[in-house]
Amino acid sequence: MNIINTNKPKSKLQNYTPPTLDGRLQPQATDLEEAVLGAMMLEKEALSNVIDILKPEAFYKPAHQAVYRAVLDLFNNSEPVDLLTVTAQLRKNGELDIAGGAYYISQLTNRVASSANAEHHARIILQKYLQRDLIRISTDIITSSYEDSTDVFDLLDKATESIFQLVDTNVRKQQDSISKLLAKAITQIEEASKQTSGVTGVPSGFTSLDRITGGWQKSDLVIIAARPAMGKTALVLTLARNAAVEFNKPVVFFSLEMSSLQLVNRLISAEAELEQDKIRKGQLRDDEFVQLNERIKKLASAPLYIDDTPALSIFELRAKARRLKENSDIQMIIIDYLQLMTAGGEGGGRGGGNREQEISYISRSLKGLAKELDVPIIALSQLSRDVEKRATGSKRPQLSDLRESGAIEQDADMVAFIYRPEYYGLDVFEDNEPSRGMAEIYIAKNRHGSIAQPRVKFVGQFAKFADVDYVEGARDMYNNQTQPLTPNSEFISQQNTITVQSKGWNTVEDDTKDIIKENPNHDIDDPF
Repeated sequence: MNIINTNKPKSKLQNYTPPTLDGRLQPQATDLEEAVLGAMMLEKEALSNVIDILKPEAFYKPAHQAVYRAVLDLFNNSEPVDLLTVTAQLRKNGELDIAGGAYYISQLTNRVASSANAEHHARIILQKYLQRDLIRISTDIITSSYEDSTDVFDLLDKATESIFQLVDTNVRKQQDSISKLLAKAITQIEEASKQTSGVTGVPSGFTSLDRITGGWQKSDLVIIAARPAMGKTALVLTLARNAAVEFNKPVVFFSLEMSSLQLVNRLISAEAELEQDKIRKGQLRDDEFVQLNERIKKLASAPLYIDDTPALSIFELRAKARRLKENSDIQMIIIDYLQLMTAGGEGGGRGGGNREQEISYISRSLKGLAKELDVPIIALSQLSRDVEKRATGSKRPQLSDLRESGAIEQDADMVAFIYRPEYYGLDVFEDNEPSRGMAEIYIAKNRHGSIAQPRVKFVGQFAKFADVDYVEGARDMYNNQTQPLTPNSEFISQQNTITVQSKGWNTVEDDTKDIIKENPNHDIDDPF
C-alpha cells in the first residue's frame, strides 16, 4: 500500500517566484487558479463551465498550465477528469514534475470549499491574463519605438494586429436565450411594419433593386462583381452617393484602386451631370459653373468618407471602420475592390498560404466585420476571363466566374453581377427588351430573398447609374437664379467640403474650386 507522505518537502515550483516588471508583480491570481483546477477535478459541472473560458497560457504559474493541459487532453478524449486521471495524464505527458508532483496535485482539491463559483473565478483569471498580455504588447511597442531602425507604420500595423488578436481570441460573444432573441426579432418586425416604403436596410436609391432587397441589410456581406469596364466603380459610387445624399446615411468608401480626388471628380460629374473630361481639365463654360455650383451643394454636406490607402490590409480596415463606427456611426462600408486587399500579418499572408487562401481569409474577415459593426459591407470583386470565352449571346456572369470563387461565394450573403449586353454588341436582353443604355443587376445569390435581375439605366457620359425613368437635365435647380453665378461665386468662397479621409485618416478638405481646378495625379484610363 502506498501511503502519501504529508510531510513531503515542497517542489521547487511550489516555491516559484513570479517575474516582475519594473520591480512590480504582474497581475495574477494564483489562489484562484488553484481553486479552479481543484474544482474541475471534483465536479463535472465546474469543468463544463470553465473549459471554454480558459486556455493553458491564461494560468500564471507554469505548474498550473501543465495541470490544465492534462485536463484538456482528458476532456478532448472524452475521458473522466479527477485527481487520479489528471495525475496519470501528467505522467503520460512527461509533465508531472513540472506540475509539482502527485503531492501538489492532491493538494489542489483541498483548496476548494465549493465549486459553485468556478466560472466566476475563471473569468477573473482570464482578466488577469489579458492584463499581462496587454503589458507584454505595450512593452514590445515601447521597446520598438525607441529603435531608430523601426518603421513606424509597420509598428502601428503590428500593434493593431496584436490587440485585435487578443480581443478575438479571448473576448467572445456569449449565447443569447431564445426569449431575448424573440423579443429583438419582434421589435425589428414592428419597426419594419412602420416603413411604408418597404425598405428596412440602407436604401440603394434604385426602386427595382430596393423592392427585391429591402435595402442593404445590417451585418450582410454583399459582393458586386463584373468584368472590367462594366461600371463596377460607377455603380458603388452611385450607391454611396444615394445613401449619403438622399437618405443621410453615413457611408465610408475604401478605394484601393483610384485616388480620392479621382473619385470626387466622378461624384461631381455624376451630380452636376457634366462630362468628366471637362471637369478634369477645368474647361467649363460660365453656365456650366452655375450648374455645377448649384447641384453639388447637397453632395458637399453629405456624410460620405473616402479612404484611398493602397494595399489596405484587413487589420487596417477593421481599425478604421471601428473608429468611424464609434465617431461617425457609419451605416455602410464599400470596398473597391476585394482582390487588391492584403490579409496582413507577418509574411503578408496568414500562415504563408497561396493567394486563394489569402482571399478566403479576407472574405471571412469582411463577413465577421459586418456582423461585429452591424452594418452592410459591399465589396467589389473581379470576374475571371471565362465570361469572355463563352459564345456570343451567353455572356451573363455566373457564380463560378468569381475569382477565388469558393470562399467569396460561401461567405457572401448576396452576390450580384453587372451585366450590360450593349458592351458585347448585343442590342437586346434575352427577353428582347432593348439593352441600349441599360444594365442588369443580376442577383445570383440572395441568402434572404429571391434571385432576380432588376434593371437600371447606365448613364455612360456621367459614369453613373440611375432608375429606368431617369431623364438627363431633370434637376435644373439653377434656372430660377435671378443673377448667374460665376466661378468665384459666394458658394465657392464658403468652402463647403466633401470629407475625404486618406492615409492615416488625416482629413483633407478641399474647397469646391480646388476640387474642380486640380488635376488628379493619374489619368482615368477607364472612365467606368
